[in-house]
Amino acid sequence: MKAVRALVLTGFGINCQDELAAAYRLAGAEADVVHFNEWLAGTVALRGYDVLNFPGGFSFGDDLGAGKALANKMRFCRLAGGRTLLDEIADHLAGGGFVLGICNGFQILVKTGLLPNVGGNFAQEVSLIVNDSGQFEDRWCHCRAERPARSPFLKDVDVLALPVRHKEGKLVVRDAAIRAAIRERGLCALRYCDAAGAIATDYPALPNGAEMSCAALTDPTGRVLGLMPHPEAFLSIYNHPDWARRREAAGGNEEGEGLRLFRNVVDHIRRNRP
Repeated sequence: MKAVRALVLTGFGINCQDELAAAYRLAGAEADVVHFNEWLAGTVALRGYDVLNFPGGFSFGDDLGAGKALANKMRFCRLAGGRTLLDEIADHLAGGGFVLGICNGFQILVKTGLLPNVGGNFAQEVSLIVNDSGQFEDRWCHCRAERPARSPFLKDVDVLALPVRHKEGKLVVRDAAIRAAIRERGLCALRYCDAAGAIATDYPALPNGAEMSCAALTDPTGRVLGLMPHPEAFLSIYNHPDWARRREAAGGNEEGEGLRLFRNVVDHIRRNRP
C-alpha cells in the first residue's frame, strides 16, 4: 500500500518541526522536514504529499504580528512559473489533500485566508491577536471537539488535554456574518473547556479570551485545520505532568492524547484512497 506522506515546513523561526514529523511517523506515515525556501525555489514540490504542515514557532519573530510575514510570502512571492504558494495549496486541496497549522502555523493559515475561508476566496476573515492576559501562556489546558466533527483529524475526539504556548492566541472575527457562518457550518472545531468538558468562558481555563472560546478552526471542506494548542507535544503519556494517574486511568496505555489526531488523518487518507 502506498505510504501516506506528510510535508513539514521549517525555517524563518519555525521550531516545532521535529515533534510534528515524529507525530506522523508514530502514526504510520512518512514525514519530510523541508525548509520553506526549498518549496519557494521549486526544489521541493507539494505534489505527491498528502498533508502539508505548518508547525509552531515564531516565524519572522512575529514582527508584523504572529504569522503575518510568512503569510505574505505565501500570498505574494512567485514560483518560477509565476504561481504563488497559495495557488499551489489551492491545487493541493482541490486534489483532496490536507493542511494542518499549529500555533504559529494556525496564525499563518488565518492570515493567508485559508481559515475559515467561508467566502471561498482566501480573503482574511479572522485574526489571532494578543491574549487578554497580555502575557505568554505556557501551560496545559483542555479542549472539547465540536460535534459532528467536520475534520477527519478530530474523528471520535471528545475532550483533550493539550499544552498551549502562545501570546497571540485570541481569535477575533471580522464581522457578524463571518461569526454566524462559523457557528452555523460547525467550523469551530475545538473549544476551550474545563476538565469535565464544560465550555470555558473565563481565564485561566480560557487562556486567551478567544471569541466562541475557539481553540481551532476548520474550513468548510474539513481538510484544513488550524489549532492553537500543541497536539504534537503530547505524543506520549509521559509528556503530561500528571502522567501516572492518566496512565492508570487509560489502563496502561502509554500514548499521548495528541497522537490521536495524527492517527485519525493517516487512517482516513489510507481508507479513502482510490
